[in-house]
Amino acid sequence: MVYTRRNKGTCSSSTTVKIENGILESVAFVGGCDGNLKGICALCAGRPAEEVIRKLKGIRCGRKPTSCPDQLAQALEEALAEQN
Repeated sequence: MVYTRRNKGTCSSSTTVKIENGILESVAFVGGCDGNLKGICALCAGRPAEEVIRKLKGIRCGRKPTSCPDQLAQALEEALAEQN
C-alpha cells in the first residue's frame, strides 16, 4: 500500500510511505531538510511500521509542536488505519 499525507507544521509539505505486510518499505518527503530526511528514510526502510511509530511519534522540531519524524509517524498511523 502506498499512502501520501499532507504535512502540517513542518518545512516538508508531504510524506509518502509504502507499507507491505506491516513493514515500512520506503519513505519519501517533499521539501524539508534534504540530508536529514534522506537519513530518516534510510533508517526507517525495512522496519516494522509500528516500531517506527513508537520511536518517532511526538518528536518536536525546536519550538514547533511537531517535526518531520512526527509527521511520518502520523502518516504511518493513518495508513495502517486505512489498511484495516
